[in-house]
Amino acid sequence: MARDAQKSPSFQQQRVIIPNKHGNKLVGILHESGTQEIVILCHGLRANKENFIMTNLAAVLENAGISSFRFDFTGNGESEGSFEFGSYWREAEDIRAVAQHFQETNRTVIAIVGHSKGANAALLYASKYHDIKTIVNLSGSPDLRIGLEYRFGKDFMERLRKEGFIELKAESAGPYTCFSTLNLLLFAFAEMS
Repeated sequence: MARDAQKSPSFQQQRVIIPNKHGNKLVGILHESGTQEIVILCHGLRANKENFIMTNLAAVLENAGISSFRFDFTGNGESEGSFEFGSYWREAEDIRAVAQHFQETNRTVIAIVGHSKGANAALLYASKYHDIKTIVNLSGSPDLRIGLEYRFGKDFMERLRKEGFIELKAESAGPYTCFSTLNLLLFAFAEMS
């Protein structure tokens, strides 16, 4: 049954810039329904706030009369900073900056919805901060250590110690990026220590 057009909420989209704790500007789109409640949407790896998953989620929430905010993590899309693979804790802190921004404007963040990398960051956020009770995990890894073995092979730590980096190949051509020992080790052992 189609929703009556006169009863549909009037949504406005607004570009919002929120500084994170490192001074980088996080750029996002607020889908405003006029309610106090809001959902934070977090994109996956090699994506950004304009990814079809994020825009479709925002549209579904709009149809339900719920405000949402989709944003680019540090070093992704329009946000400042450099991209880093496996920087889930940094991305959890980006979520913290976004959540605090809306809480300081008297909004209630009712959920964080994350896809893939965004889901992993949302779960880490929830493990550290206990202010948002609903986390939706869309294709996030249940165990980040297993994800590393799958992506880099069982001997990745040995290769990392010996060579100092791991090269990830893109499917289409050439090297995608290299990861420093420090960056990958911090990621691999963040939860283990």
